[in-house]
This record gives sequence, C-alpha cells and structure tokens, in this order.
Amino acid sequence: MGAQQAADRFAALYGAEPEGVWAAPGRVNLIGEHTDYNDGFVMPFALPHQALAAVSRRTDGILRLHSADVEGGIVELRLDALAPESDREWTAYPAGVVWALREAGHEITGADVHLSSTVPTGAGLSSSAALEVVIALALNDLYDLGLQRWKLARLCQRAENVYVGAPTGIMDQTASACCEQGHALFLDTRDLSQQQIPFDLAAEGLRLLVVDTQVKHAHSGGEYGRRRAGCEKGAALLGVDALRDVPYDELDAALARLGDEEEVIRLVRHVVTEDERVERTVALLRAGDPRSIGPILTEGHASLRDDFRISCPELDLVVDTALAHGALGARMTGGGFGGSAIVLAEATDVDTLTKTIEEAFAAASFTTPRAFEAVPSAGAHRLT
Repeated sequence: MGAQQAADRFAALYGAEPEGVWAAPGRVNLIGEHTDYNDGFVMPFALPHQALAAVSRRTDGILRLHSADVEGGIVELRLDALAPESDREWTAYPAGVVWALREAGHEITGADVHLSSTVPTGAGLSSSAALEVVIALALNDLYDLGLQRWKLARLCQRAENVYVGAPTGIMDQTASACCEQGHALFLDTRDLSQQQIPFDLAAEGLRLLVVDTQVKHAHSGGEYGRRRAGCEKGAALLGVDALRDVPYDELDAALARLGDEEEVIRLVRHVVTEDERVERTVALLRAGDPRSIGPILTEGHASLRDDFRISCPELDLVVDTALAHGALGARMTGGGFGGSAIVLAEATDVDTLTKTIEEAFAAASFTTPRAFEAVPSAGAHRLT
C-alpha cells in the first residue's frame, strides 16, 4: 500500500488529485499498560503498519470521507453539524479530529479524504489513533496550523475522549505522532516529556513477535471505563492527584490505607508496580541489556491478568505457550479483553515459537492467531 495508490484512488473518487498523502503508524506498547491515564510512564514504539490519508481542502464547510477498508461509498458531513457522540461509525475518528481542531479555534473549512490502513483493527495496536493522527497531521500541514506533534496528539486524544466517547489516555496518539525509527518512546504522560530510547533488537539477535489473538476489543466498552474510574477512586482515597504520585517503596503502606476496597487495591497495585517496571526497562535498555527486560514483560502480564483482570484465555495461552518454549518474556499489550500479546525471543526461536503458538490455539479450538515481527518504525509523516 503506497502513496501513489492512495492518490490514484482519491482522484477516482473525487475527480482531482489530492493536495498530499500522509501516513501515521499503529503502535505496540512495550511496557506501561493503563498507566497513561494515571499520569504515569509508558514505553510504546511505532509499527511499520500505518494508516494513509490522501487529502485536499474544501472551502464550503463539508467533510467528505472514504475508506478503502470499509464497505460503502463517500460519507458527507457538515462541519457545523459535528457533535460529540453523534456518530457510532468509523467516521467518528476522523470527524472527531476535525471537530477538536475547530473547537480549539482553528479555522478548518472542509476536506475531501480517502483513507486506507494496514493496522489491524481491534488488535490493541491503536488503529484508531493512527486514523486520528494522520488526519490531524494532514490538516495541520494543509491549513498551516503550526501545531507541534505533542499538541496534535492532545487534540486527537480529545477527539477520542469527547467526540467518540472512549476514555483513553494520551499514549496511543503520542506514539503515532512522535515515535522515531529504531527507538522506543519513554513518555511521561503527566508533563508529556519524551525520551527516545534506542531499541534495535535485531542488532542483538533478538526479535519481538506480536501475536494478534483475533479477539476483538473496543475501548468505548464499559470495562475499560470502570477500570479508569476505579483508579481515580484509589487516587482520591489516598489523597493524591493521580496514582503516579504513590511512591513504589511506599506501596504496601498505601494499600493498607485502602482497607477493604479489594478492587481498588488491585488496580492501585498494578499501576504503581507497572510504573516501576517501565523505569526498570528503560534502565536496562540504556545499559545495552535488552535480554534482561524479558522477565519484566512477564511480570507485567501477571499483573494485568491477576490485578487489573483484563486478560483473556487466548492472551494467556500465547504467554504461557511462549514461555514454556523458550521465550525470554511475554505479555499482553494494549487495553485488554482481547487484542495482542508480545513475545521477546531469540531470533533463532521465532519460527518455532510461532508454530507452537498456532498449534496451541488449534488444540484449544481458538481462531488461528496472526503473528508478525514488530519493527520499531517512524512516526507520522508526509509522503507526498
């Protein structure tokens, strides 16, 4: 899927060449799950899988959207009629970005858009964030808005939170907008400070395998929101602005203060320990010791499974099978309740691990998973 193909399809749809073609990637989160909306630390990197947008401006207050990945023709929307939670279709993501830009005072007068994407949907790889960021970057360029990447990510998060109605944190959009090739992004979600951490597994003879379980999830579902509300309750009970403010070495004392709030205790324990896992991972990668992050990934999965309780049998099967057959570490990644797991392994073991996981799924009568290598790739950029 390339820029010329997107441009040609745009011309066939709209009768003229686009003003440009942009790309924005999906992401894998290496470590730091459900910490972003708790002002904590995350460590995603961009995938080579990306959303493409061929776009031209309009001046008549009309937004026309088309997707190569969804059945149906062009969807036409009026900008002055865009309203939060008025759209439950795929168009809510690009339309929400236009709404957020206009709500922030930017004069967007319309656009023709053709979209296509290779980011798997429902796999926990941020297909929605890729759609949002590619639209934001295109309009930022075309309308000469001059917005920095972190600001575009903030506006895209607002689009997803308010317009779509999904209570997601800032990580996905920031990863899509800001990641660099060959690096993982160490992001402090409180102040949005960023550090690019070298992450070249191939040079060390390692691979990171993504296993899409084919179990679909949706962030706008109630379980995600309930976990977030529980974290906010925990922060309130502990008298802190966010769970990021609970020191790791004071965790036991903090949990004791929560009394019989068993669910809140589990959520707090996960978030505080997960922030510490991110910091350990950063230290090991900076020290040039990527193999040693394997056990940290596995710790993270146990915490997500047992404390946050957002795993599923398919995700657990990937992790358990991989670890039983020589993987250095494995965990679920993304919002949970389905989606993907990641497996850190020696390069020589990848083919065997992939086959073994597929056989385990077949034996359990699960849908065949989709596995591919995760290569740290570039963030959003203009193609033409």
